[in-house]
Amino acid sequence: MLDNPRSSRVRTVAQLSRKEVRAETRRFLLEGPQAVSEALRFRPELLHDLFATPTALERHPELGEAAAAADLPVVFVTEQVLEAMADTVTPQGVVAVCEQFPTSVKDVFRPGAGEDAGLPGLVAILEQVRDPGNAGTIIRAADAAGAQAVVMTGRSVDPYNPKVVRSTTGSLFHVPVSVGVELASAVDRARAAGYTVLAADVSGEELPVVRSDGMLDGPTAWVFGNEARGLTAADLALVDRAVRVPIYGQAESMNLATAASVCLYESAFVHRS
Repeated sequence: MLDNPRSSRVRTVAQLSRKEVRAETRRFLLEGPQAVSEALRFRPELLHDLFATPTALERHPELGEAAAAADLPVVFVTEQVLEAMADTVTPQGVVAVCEQFPTSVKDVFRPGAGEDAGLPGLVAILEQVRDPGNAGTIIRAADAAGAQAVVMTGRSVDPYNPKVVRSTTGSLFHVPVSVGVELASAVDRARAAGYTVLAADVSGEELPVVRSDGMLDGPTAWVFGNEARGLTAADLALVDRAVRVPIYGQAESMNLATAASVCLYESAFVHRS
């Protein structure tokens, strides 16, 4: 039983909440039974350490079984130790250390990648998306919509930020995520692979119009910009078309993650129609 919140092992895990430590170690923090369960199910080879309180493991015996199947020992800890490790104020009794696993943008847009599932490709590109909750929710929406990948430019939030990881609720392990690429390079690669590149922006044409014009029929890469500033004129000059989600009620605007979900699902509906 690990019971000293000030031990070096506990501090090493807790430091993964800092970006510079994640960059140096190439590891990140997983919190909660849902995220850990998805990691054990889809990428167990990436897990280095699994910590849990006895009470949490009693509530989630399937985690212990999955860990045993992956030959990953469970280290029992006290509530105080778990709180010292976790990034959240009220952790759920389970924490793991996981190796980062970014996908190369070359693989995202390799020839034929968009047709692997027998459907036109669908990719989300995030440019200067800084809010961890928005980034994680977009990754989750991309996963739900059947997207092949998410590309996060170097000016977007770190996808291994604990808040991003929690917001994906496990989708980080379902959909490939590429990091660090410049927007212009991502757009060039998408276009070379046969993708139509669309930008979600308030200056664009309404989504139903773009859909009726057939712009969503083939492989599609959606670009989503900064929560406050959106995309710059230079960014918009890179894409094939700017698109806006119409607001039919009295709302002043739409949250970025909500708008991204609408755009991704609109493409998914067209691809499956």
